[in-house]
Amino acid sequence: MPNFARLQIAFKNVYVRIAAAVLLGAATGVAIYSADAPQDPSPVVHSQDISEITRLAGQKDKLDYLMVAKPLSESPRYVFKFKDAPALHVVKVPSTSHLSLEREVLLKNAIPYSIAKDEFLASHKAVMDEGGSVGADTADFLKRHAFEIVLLLLVVYCLKFGIPGVGASATMIMPDKLKGSMDDLIGMDDIKQEVLHLEDMIRNRDEYASHNIDKPFNVMLTGPAGTGKTKLVGYLAKRLDMPLIQASGSALESGYVGGGSKALNALYRKACAKGKCIIFLDEAQSLFMPRGRSEKKWEDDTANTLLGLLDGVKSDKGQGVIWVVASNFDDASTDMDEAMLRRFSVKINFRLPNKAERRELLRSFLSRKKDGLVDYADLDLDQVADITQNLSPALLETVVERASMLSIQEKTIINTDLLFRAYERATIGLTDRATTAEKHKQRERIALHELGHFFMQIDPYLRAGLSLEEVKEKSHLLKISTEAVSKIGALGYVLQSGDDMSLRTLEELEHDVVGLYGGMAAEELFYGARGISVGAQNDIEKVTRMLNLMVNRLSMYSRSKIDYSQLKNDASGEHTLRQMEEKADELYSYTLGAMRDYRALIESLKDTLLEQYVLSKDAVFALLEERKDLLSFAPKQANLKLCSETGEMVAA
Repeated sequence: MPNFARLQIAFKNVYVRIAAAVLLGAATGVAIYSADAPQDPSPVVHSQDISEITRLAGQKDKLDYLMVAKPLSESPRYVFKFKDAPALHVVKVPSTSHLSLEREVLLKNAIPYSIAKDEFLASHKAVMDEGGSVGADTADFLKRHAFEIVLLLLVVYCLKFGIPGVGASATMIMPDKLKGSMDDLIGMDDIKQEVLHLEDMIRNRDEYASHNIDKPFNVMLTGPAGTGKTKLVGYLAKRLDMPLIQASGSALESGYVGGGSKALNALYRKACAKGKCIIFLDEAQSLFMPRGRSEKKWEDDTANTLLGLLDGVKSDKGQGVIWVVASNFDDASTDMDEAMLRRFSVKINFRLPNKAERRELLRSFLSRKKDGLVDYADLDLDQVADITQNLSPALLETVVERASMLSIQEKTIINTDLLFRAYERATIGLTDRATTAEKHKQRERIALHELGHFFMQIDPYLRAGLSLEEVKEKSHLLKISTEAVSKIGALGYVLQSGDDMSLRTLEELEHDVVGLYGGMAAEELFYGARGISVGAQNDIEKVTRMLNLMVNRLSMYSRSKIDYSQLKNDASGEHTLRQMEEKADELYSYTLGAMRDYRALIESLKDTLLEQYVLSKDAVFALLEERKDLLSFAPKQANLKLCSETGEMVAA
């Protein structure tokens, strides 16, 4: 046991220090003071003047003998006597000073000394002022080493009775103490249906036994954090009228070999004692990692114990126990232990809510507030659901809570605008104008960069001949800002909503790359090729990941559809790198060329953005409507499209 071994070493240090004191005396050529040493009944002169010891360096020829009494106590005493002098001098010093005196005075000046034994102290009681009894010595030892002793006793207790907290003392929640119901899970009808199937399996186990399904129903819940896995287990236990034992997967690891196994067995015994019970292990992803990765075999003990318990005990004792584990990862995204996965006959995968479910979740959270706190006449939940793409129910609730905080602070009621600001605060963080307020050139660069992003995002719609009204409807823009955001390290940003579509095409991915290139292309247009700033770093990182996906992993530009990233061939790596560089050059060249058509319009909008710091979607398109004559091209069929023969971007 590594931790226990460290404790043993720390405790042994106490005795090492005592032995060192003995050896130190031997090293200086003196012995421990024996009972035969001079026992002078001379008068004792007490002092706390450390200079008396330092002066011995020049008086060692006159010194009859020098002893150190109780060197390991808090207040050692230096006992010395001069030749032909009747007085016995006793100087009391702090333990820290004793170490310095011993090193800097006695050893450095070769002053012989010895350690006073108990026999001498017993015959010279006046030396110690306040008694040098064995009881006092024991008390002093206990006082100095209280922490080590308490720690040792705690280890002995844990080894004998188990680790407190997660083991046998884990909290059991009875069904009548569980709050909420399945109706609280807004939307997610597919997931709720899976849970109802699970409930039916548990209630009708005899029917499943007739199909030779006799193992306990071990359930695995996976999905992003905040999607309701923990709540759903509570709802299930309440519906089944079964007690629930909840523990964290990480809390099973106590730091001692066998601690996790002991805790799991304690949970199982406690559940068996209730007959029917649900054991819920939350955040249990560490238990699903493949075993045998480490040379330290004991690191797999907890997972091995869980494997045995999940198989079920072939007796009536464990038939009523249901294991439910939750993890933020699944076997599709993470390498997991095959043997562990086979133990779960039921797997329920949670997902993030879609737009309709986000709208209903927001409506539910807002409905819990008192009347008059929400302005439903000025509340467009469809818009809020649009911008909150990829947010979990827990994060949506955080947005509503943040809106309430802003409402209280500003003495206003909750409406669409306040929810937008709450979303921005919850996801982006605090914005700050003071950071760049007096840096006009820097703010100008930021404004051009962000406008470049915006124009390249709407570029396909404009070149396709859509009206500004139609472009506005299709655009995901929410606002363009030149305020600094410390949380993401940005000096400006374009805030836009997303969509729930995850299957993006090559053409859409290319437009995404062009949109990211828009910022640096605008900087090059106005400042030259050597004027691109480091503010483009994040955009370049995103573009690199996207091109790696398109070229290297999906072979979107090749008739040979293979994943080059799986090949360990230097030649294939060089080939895909060249192709990525070619596509990056092609897409950036298009972006820079297209940006020239918007130069006059960008320059016009830049001044307004600098003056107001933030432009909303409505404000941006109102300005575009006023100044559309500044566009340097006539809208026509989009000149960026994919050639069906070569697979390359070409002009129409």
